[in-house]
Amino acid sequence: MTNIPVTPQKSKSSRKVLIIGCGDIGQRLAYQLSSDKYQITGVRRNCPPNHPHLRYFGCDATASGALEPALKENFDVIVITMTPAERSDAAYQRSYVDTCQNLVNSLSALALQPRLIIFVSSTAVYAQDDGSWVDEDSPTNPTHFSGRRLLEAEKVIQESGFNYTLVRFSGIYGPGRTRLIQQVQQGRASASPHHTNRIHAEDCAGFLAHLIRLQQPLEPMYIATDSHPAPMVEVVSWIAAKIGVTDFLSPDTVNERSNKKLSNKRMLGSGYQLRYPGFQAGYAELIGDGETEQ
Repeated sequence: MTNIPVTPQKSKSSRKVLIIGCGDIGQRLAYQLSSDKYQITGVRRNCPPNHPHLRYFGCDATASGALEPALKENFDVIVITMTPAERSDAAYQRSYVDTCQNLVNSLSALALQPRLIIFVSSTAVYAQDDGSWVDEDSPTNPTHFSGRRLLEAEKVIQESGFNYTLVRFSGIYGPGRTRLIQQVQQGRASASPHHTNRIHAEDCAGFLAHLIRLQQPLEPMYIATDSHPAPMVEVVSWIAAKIGVTDFLSPDTVNERSNKKLSNKRMLGSGYQLRYPGFQAGYAELIGDGETEQ
């Protein structure tokens, strides 16, 4: 694999941000940070062409030592937002745990001290199934490998000695992430009364950008979700009414492993204002744009 050379920085006053695993959320984040104030580098295996908001560095972040050539640029902020190649325990180990350990090892080997490391985690670490409210201080006892591996990766960052914050996203939806709309259209939607939680992809990127711009000390952890947890059947019924589908439920479809209501009080307390405070605003826009699952 050939690394894409890192180009010289545009301005000595610009802050340098490294996004490890720069896919959809990373690219959205790059667009939400001013190119006049931030110089942004995205790490990924296969790199698209550079553009004014984002340049790329090609490497496999899960491989030991692969990040060191990029890290030598001494970034102010490092964001880890990985996507496993497949939904398996081994893939989650590589994408999350190995990447975090590789980053910590390389920063230590190079004697570098970024101002902030942001690790993008998931609310899959919570297994509550009684419909209760859950916040950052709630117990984490995941029953699935995904939550367990994410907790393991979080621990690597927490014990690294670097300044960090963890961001646990709830279910992400948005352009290209329209599974519920497709299920309604195909008559495969879930009639579950369990509460579900979601956040629009633009708010994911928006909140990360907000944390990067904040000058005050950050909390060590944030749950990032919208303000209206809702039963799954309520969400898909609303979507069905919006697109004019009457036969949309299936008894065989299960969309959630737990039943909880996630609190975003700490997120909103940081000063962030949601662009899509509830699922209605986000899905109305997707339906209006004719979005389908990709």
